[in-house]
Amino acid sequence: MDRPLRLAQQTEADALLTHSPLAALTGMLLDQQIPMEWAFTGPYTVAQRLGRDDLDAHEIAEYDPEAFVALFSEKPAVHRYPGSMATRVQQLCQYLVEHYDGDASAVWRDVEDGGELLERLNALPGFGKQKSQIFLALLGKQFGVTPKGWREAAGPYGEEGSHRSVADITGPESLEKVRAYKQEAKRAAKAAKAAGADRKA
Repeated sequence: MDRPLRLAQQTEADALLTHSPLAALTGMLLDQQIPMEWAFTGPYTVAQRLGRDDLDAHEIAEYDPEAFVALFSEKPAVHRYPGSMATRVQQLCQYLVEHYDGDASAVWRDVEDGGELLERLNALPGFGKQKSQIFLALLGKQFGVTPKGWREAAGPYGEEGSHRSVADITGPESLEKVRAYKQEAKRAAKAAKAAGADRKA
């Protein structure tokens, strides 16, 4: 990678995301219903509470589930929903151990094209189509993982010069652009829903 990630907007957390494929995948998993920076700081917080410099899929997969929930729930909590998200992270690591011997980067290593990569990401616990496309775009735009057809497989998130998702965040300025895009999209969705309700009435 040419430059460090800037998704957490926090030096140590971003350094971990840059160098640890599992941390990046975990941050993407946590990125729902909380601010992006909080989500992508999560992997660093988990590593610190485990007493590690990095995350290990085997360790997390085998961790006592109740103790892992407690680790997520410590204040400040890793996520707004620490119980369910701790379970999801553990399920992700168990899947990686079963299918990729715990090596997160093997999910995208040696894929032949963007469609295959999207399928692999979609198969991960907690990764629906949208999350998979955003992470695929992040891999292409910032990790240099660019199999044939990756932009098409990433859908609108793969567009060059767009500011739709975490894939486009390279610093505070681009973070604000992505945030503005998301707010506008929410406004448009609300307006469309209200217009639909008016038509039905």
